[in-house]
Amino acid sequence: MRRAAFAVAAGAMAVSLAACGSAKESGGDSSSSSSSSAKKGDAIKVGLLLPENQTARYEKFDRPLIEKKVKELTNDKGKIVYANAKQDASLQNQQVDTMITNKVDVLIVDAVDSAAIKSSVQKAKDSGIPVVAYDRLAQGPISAYTSFDNETVGKTQGEALLTALGSKAKSGKIVMMNGSVTDPNAAQFKKGAHEVLDGKVNVGKEYDTKDWKPENANANMEGAISALGKKNIIGVYSANDGMAGGIITALKAAGIKVPVTGQDAELAGVQRIVAGEQYMSVYKPYAPEADAAAEMAVALAQGKALDSIAKDKVDSPTTKQVPSVLVPVQSLTKDKINDTVIKDGVYTVADICTAQYKAACDKIGLK
Repeated sequence: MRRAAFAVAAGAMAVSLAACGSAKESGGDSSSSSSSSAKKGDAIKVGLLLPENQTARYEKFDRPLIEKKVKELTNDKGKIVYANAKQDASLQNQQVDTMITNKVDVLIVDAVDSAAIKSSVQKAKDSGIPVVAYDRLAQGPISAYTSFDNETVGKTQGEALLTALGSKAKSGKIVMMNGSVTDPNAAQFKKGAHEVLDGKVNVGKEYDTKDWKPENANANMEGAISALGKKNIIGVYSANDGMAGGIITALKAAGIKVPVTGQDAELAGVQRIVAGEQYMSVYKPYAPEADAAAEMAVALAQGKALDSIAKDKVDSPTTKQVPSVLVPVQSLTKDKINDTVIKDGVYTVADICTAQYKAACDKIGLK
């Protein structure tokens, strides 16, 4: 039902490209990774490793979109071998070993821990299996990378929070709830947010939230309320929607209503935006990202160059000049729901406006 809409959105999306980071050693040559094997046809085997299932996006969007695009690109002959690490870096390393044993032709890996995956990426390369880093810039000799412009995500969140606070931006303190230290994206979101917020707000408490878990964000928020006092908190920077849910639960329990940011446009997050509980989310159109990963993976498996797909290069901490595709993002507030997640077929109005949210939907004209 939604897949066709995603395909249209992917085709229409203009991809913006940028480079970031610094390198210590080279290894991002798209041609060398697959030079050890003869060019293959459509009957390829693609290993797909996703990091966790706490965040709704991975099973609901990323996995089916990548599977669909691989099938499309290989005339329905390509096979996806899938595993989810459930936020366990050691398990993910074992899953890479299993993929190598199963002789996949290429790996798409969204790393639980970008540094911990390094040795496994090296093992795959040594076995002649190129690795596409998906969504997070994994360390090691990766052959390609696709994600969103992560510093822009943080800037978008910070700008939205400033807009929500208006003239009250320095009238109290904000709490910053960043993501997990094991996720390089979290550091980029944090950097982008600080670039916008520093000097314009007073940060009362700041946390790096273990494993991105909502329950950890909830506990951190309870600690912040206790430390700062509920009358002194004027807003919360939350790096994603899952954590925003835990944060808002703590705020409600303390009788606090302030602007809270988010990311991923999860259904629960969009519904909280409709209800006025969460100020905004960052809409990241998954179809262009998933399509880019599938296109690069199929090309690498078939021994083809990435020049026509990846127009730019990104440096990781370990690998220079990785062929990359970075996808732009959009701020999603209640007035942007129609033009983003509904327009692109991510959700229908019926998905969002359940009985609990019907009155709120009616109020903002979402019908």
